[in-house]
Amino acid sequence: MAYKPQYYAGNTSVAQNRRNHMSNNVQKVREISDEDLTACLGHRAPGSDYPSTHPPLAEMGEPDCPIRQIVTPTPGTAAGDRVRYVQWADSMYNAPAVPYWRSYHAAINHRGVDPGTLSGRQVVEARERDMEAVAKEQMETDMTCPGLAGLRGATVHGHSCRLQEDGVMFDMIDRRRLEGDIIVQDKDQVGVPLDRKVNLGKPMTTDEANKKTTFYRVGNVAYRDDPEAVEWCQKVWELRTIYGYQPK
Repeated sequence: MAYKPQYYAGNTSVAQNRRNHMSNNVQKVREISDEDLTACLGHRAPGSDYPSTHPPLAEMGEPDCPIRQIVTPTPGTAAGDRVRYVQWADSMYNAPAVPYWRSYHAAINHRGVDPGTLSGRQVVEARERDMEAVAKEQMETDMTCPGLAGLRGATVHGHSCRLQEDGVMFDMIDRRRLEGDIIVQDKDQVGVPLDRKVNLGKPMTTDEANKKTTFYRVGNVAYRDDPEAVEWCQKVWELRTIYGYQPK
């Protein structure tokens, strides 16, 4: 019998969306070209070669090691890519992704990544082409609404501010905005102006965001509305606390 992992407890839409992110059961809803992705990230010029920090592993003549025989290098590692990052901010107003779930998605479904989560931002560091694979997957799928999430390598605050009148998450340095019925981005993730506008696609409607979000919140799906999730949270907390204070 094949083992089916259980990633998250709960019977609500939020719980299911969290399981979808963790298991990579996400839907592609838009197309972002490699050139547009590279421009938005801002680490190198679109179309340029990947800078490297060491020669390809195949040319380095490393000593024999059983671990190297077991573990296949990621494409970025094999090529000697430098390490770069992608960093997101997700609005707390029913954005599809919670920062921790971007970390879970990257760590569970991609190799060679180093995710980090703060209160309102999430960063993934990896070899450059490996990082771009994570960024592209998250940008193109229903993990991301371009109106409620954005690439922010600097000046990341605003996720907890109320939405603008047009329903878009506030951004201090205005990297992206609603034009007509689509979101466009004309600065990279640290705010350097681009030479063109990148089409990020249509934002989700309020109803779509409410159904896709991984946020528990009063006014949509409250945490107390999911008894199984509450039960397991309390169970884990109790076991960790008791073990920590009474190891016997």
